[in-house]
Amino acid sequence: MLFQGFLNLNKPFDWTSHDCVARVRKLLRLKRVGHAGTLDPAATGVLPIALGKATRLLQYLPENKAYKATIRLGMRTTTDDLEGEIISSQACGGLSLEEVKTALAQFEGKIEQIPPNYSAIQVDGKRLYDLARQGKMVEVPVRTVEIFHIEILDWREGDFPELDVAIACGSGTYIRAIARDLGAILETGGTLAALIRTESSGFDLTDSLTFTDLEAKLQGGTFQPLASDAALQHLLSVTLPATSAQKWCQGQRVSLNSEVTGIVRVYQEETRFLGVGQLQDEVLIPQMVFEPIS
Repeated sequence: MLFQGFLNLNKPFDWTSHDCVARVRKLLRLKRVGHAGTLDPAATGVLPIALGKATRLLQYLPENKAYKATIRLGMRTTTDDLEGEIISSQACGGLSLEEVKTALAQFEGKIEQIPPNYSAIQVDGKRLYDLARQGKMVEVPVRTVEIFHIEILDWREGDFPELDVAIACGSGTYIRAIARDLGAILETGGTLAALIRTESSGFDLTDSLTFTDLEAKLQGGTFQPLASDAALQHLLSVTLPATSAQKWCQGQRVSLNSEVTGIVRVYQEETRFLGVGQLQDEVLIPQMVFEPIS
């Protein structure tokens, strides 16, 4: 069976995103498999997987993400999480929750962030984590990211207190960097102790499948991918009559009486998903024809 659409995968601990793609490719016997929003091996949670022609839709997915994170204070590591070597460790049992709340408030909104040295960002064509493993430290470019909301879920006192937070943020945000920078503001050091991605690209953790779930559904013959346009609901949609739909699928621009502008989902007769287009001055321009009409 040729699968096409999306899989909302709950990524297991200690797997890379590439590992997950390779496993899905093998389980489904499918060559074209891709993912949106890389997750670190130590993180778990939502990893959107595109199957078949849906890989062409990855560029159009929404970018917002949400996480549940545990931050441990009093400790710094080389990777800004517990996977790295400890750089410094100092007990900070006297730290209060009020001090943490005040410091954490500085992270909401648009902020400047320096990604971790161990990250997939490229500098001069080389991944930072490759350079770091070679012992080469380079200046990491600052980037602007947006944190929509941070909520404190739990606070555990001790020599190395831990803070559980829920974070909603935009694309490119490193939660490890938030843990590191929070520790810097508090002058205690901080590192990420655990991370679960609860939302990504329109997919939610509550609806995700583990590999165990996926394998059981495959064995039972009940697995069905999510529809290819399921992750594009943030885009407005337009519907074409049959004649215009055929021209559009052949790569032609078609006139459309609509007040909508920008990137849109394109349908024929409201149910058949044809692809993604751009509406400009009542002209619909093909961007990605997903389902040609013969």
